[in-house]
Amino acid sequence: MKKELYELTPAQALERLGASEGGLAAAEAARRLEEHGPNQLAEGRKKRPLQVFFEQFKDLLVIILILAALISLAAGGGESTLVIVAVLLLNAALGTVQYFKAERSMESLKALSSPTAKVLRGGERVELPSPRLVPGDIVFLEAGDLVAADGRLLECHSLKVDESSLTGESEPVEKNVQALSGGQPPLGDQKCMVFSGSLVTYGRAVMLVTSTGMDTELGRIARLMGQTQQRRTPLQKSLDDFSGKLAAVILAICALVFALSFFRGQLGLVDSLMFAVALAVAAIPEALGSIVTIVLALGTQKMARQNAIMKDLKSVESLGSVSVICSDKTGTLTQNRMTVQQAWVGGELLPCSALQTQNAAQSRLLDIALLACDATLSPDGGAVGDPTEIALVRWGDAVGRPAAALRAAHPRLEELAFDSDRKLMSALFLVGGVPTLYTKGAMDVLLARSTHVLTAQGPVPLTEEWLQRITRANNAFSGQGLRVLAFGFRLLPQAGPLRLEDEQGYTFAGLVSMMDPPRPESIQAVADAKRGGIRTIMITGDHKVTATAIARQIGIFAQGDLSLDGAELNAMSDAQLDEALPRISVYARVAPEHKIRIVEAWQRRGCVVAMTGDGVNDAPALKRADVGVAMGVTGTEVSKDAASMILADDNFATIVKAVVNGRGVFANIKNAVQFLLSGNTAGILAVLYASFASLPAPFAPVHLLFINLLTDSLPAIAIGTEAARPGLLDQPPRDPTRPLLDRPLLLTVLGQGLLIAAATLAAFHLGYQGGSAALASTMAFATLTLARLFHGFSCRGPEPLFRLGFRGNRLSLLAFGGGVALLAAVLFLPGLRTLFLAVPLTGSQLAQVAGLAFAPTALIQLLKSLRVFLCSRGRKTADCNK
Repeated sequence: MKKELYELTPAQALERLGASEGGLAAAEAARRLEEHGPNQLAEGRKKRPLQVFFEQFKDLLVIILILAALISLAAGGGESTLVIVAVLLLNAALGTVQYFKAERSMESLKALSSPTAKVLRGGERVELPSPRLVPGDIVFLEAGDLVAADGRLLECHSLKVDESSLTGESEPVEKNVQALSGGQPPLGDQKCMVFSGSLVTYGRAVMLVTSTGMDTELGRIARLMGQTQQRRTPLQKSLDDFSGKLAAVILAICALVFALSFFRGQLGLVDSLMFAVALAVAAIPEALGSIVTIVLALGTQKMARQNAIMKDLKSVESLGSVSVICSDKTGTLTQNRMTVQQAWVGGELLPCSALQTQNAAQSRLLDIALLACDATLSPDGGAVGDPTEIALVRWGDAVGRPAAALRAAHPRLEELAFDSDRKLMSALFLVGGVPTLYTKGAMDVLLARSTHVLTAQGPVPLTEEWLQRITRANNAFSGQGLRVLAFGFRLLPQAGPLRLEDEQGYTFAGLVSMMDPPRPESIQAVADAKRGGIRTIMITGDHKVTATAIARQIGIFAQGDLSLDGAELNAMSDAQLDEALPRISVYARVAPEHKIRIVEAWQRRGCVVAMTGDGVNDAPALKRADVGVAMGVTGTEVSKDAASMILADDNFATIVKAVVNGRGVFANIKNAVQFLLSGNTAGILAVLYASFASLPAPFAPVHLLFINLLTDSLPAIAIGTEAARPGLLDQPPRDPTRPLLDRPLLLTVLGQGLLIAAATLAAFHLGYQGGSAALASTMAFATLTLARLFHGFSCRGPEPLFRLGFRGNRLSLLAFGGGVALLAAVLFLPGLRTLFLAVPLTGSQLAQVAGLAFAPTALIQLLKSLRVFLCSRGRKTADCNK
């Protein structure tokens, strides 16, 4: 490339190369970067606090409560109106706080720094933050640099770039400068282009910036991610469906009660309206939304302690429904670290860890591997260079021959850099005073240039038998998905300048195979997932043979399974893919669009899909999946932004722990819903009974709000902290189409609600016979409150309390004590007693309230114990396996 290019302004450089199509004009780029900030890869404005606050009032049940407050105000019920409004504002405030708490958690996960670049500005080489780059800048790249923008290579010296964050390919890509035709760079040729977010692993280069920000390949993926819509979680669907149906039932029953009370002449218009308001308040679980949010938040805290950071609260329960995990290979299932595996030397196949430096042939092979490479290790354990060469240097350290000491004893005299056409790299050294050429490269190329083979007894002629033995070893390595490097040497007559013609007449020293090995914990994690009814699918940008070999080692690929690459996937229609989908375990050489297509194909089958990944290329699929899981250590910021869960330890096994926690969280939410709805059902039945029996309302709206918001909230939160039951991973995933309030839960809610209602009405009649409607209402209110507090113990799980134990959830005891204290304050403090329309109770009346309140829980525990007894005797009941 002509030197005058380095003296041009960015805009002139782009014009000179005709590269303006590859990026924005420099002035426009500078303006956008100044306006929008550092390389903005995500679009959209953040919500304002007031916007989030008012969104909390969109729920249909909340709207019904607002109507109830307006009716209460019009009827002169100022106290009830005040309490209802306070409840609504408190719930909205809690929802707003939880929203911004999640936002702040995400911001804290993002890195605050951005990469820098060595740029030619004003004829001088300066270091600038990447946001200040504009198209037309000249940037210098060296090993270890992170590419800060897309660019066209002007000069290139043995450049290799790790593009795994973009492509998923674990091996570095070799780059070169191609001859220009009429001054026009072949921008479509990726061999002469480098891309933002990739890492220089070897060599050096000079590039011309052609694209920045949203115009880079990184930005293209970001736009694809922006076009991808996130799906509602199963819990969101269940709660929305439940809320809609409950609202319709509430409105119908309220209308019926109002008609019975007013048109039959039992009550006037105002009293009939207040009766309907009381029923609406009794039926609506005001705290349900807040309780679910709190339970999910507590679940996220527990998961965070286990290295699974949840960004989206609602995605916690989705984990319990996951039936398919689409996992990236590089860095997720594997260690993202090339490691030597086996060597073939002197006719012998041996593990690389078993190499003997006392053996002349094995020692020579190791020397060639360490000297004919440029990777270096740092004292802190880090490494710079090509991953393949880093693996060789670490191999030397492991067997007691550090590369640094060997290189100090044998300085490199000359070299022939690696070339993709030659597929060889050679370096010249003095070994024992003799000029010796050490070479590494592709097996077929080096073998074709060899005349001898090294054995323990020294070099011997390369006969047809030796050729077959070497070929068989290479085929065996390749069949296992291993990458193979060949090594050879040649003694030269003198240490003159090297020529390409010198790469002939080698003594073939041997083969070294290597791979990116599986994480040890991923094998057990895949097995655990399979035990839990979860299918694991590998999706990678790597070679199909390599990916299949890794998948077979981990346990993903079984006999009869299929593997596809991107080209084969493109050739399939959606119908063909849907038909073959259950048998495909590995997808290789895939693009971001392919990953989204695979996720959507599983979702069409009704599966809840989790997608794991760490690269920018994974981000669109992470967002499209029901649960996107990003790697916290090796993951890019774009992948973390798109995911709903981040693994702080990059451990695939953490996903399985998160699934168990997700199943436990959903079970707790379901138990909390059972607790809230059974108590509300008791209130509804009591109000309906009073309406049909032409009795006074057993509760004022303020009574029911006190129960639903205060005394019910504490036990419901305690239920949400219940530890996950053993054996959750031995059960299949929850069917996402199954409603939250299914038939078994509905029958349980109705049965338990009927028991609590019977105790409440018994207290109401005792009070009504002993004095007045106010006394009856106070006793009914106190009984219902205390009965629901006792009932919280029964809703902790399907087993009786003697099996659950009280020590396993001490928060339930605190919740019970807190609820009793609040009830006592209302009954005994004059000011609160007046506000809540209560009258004083005698000792005998308090004893009656306590006995009646405890009776439903005692009966429920008796039935649970009977079920356990029958199951232990082999007499199966409907829920023996719960």
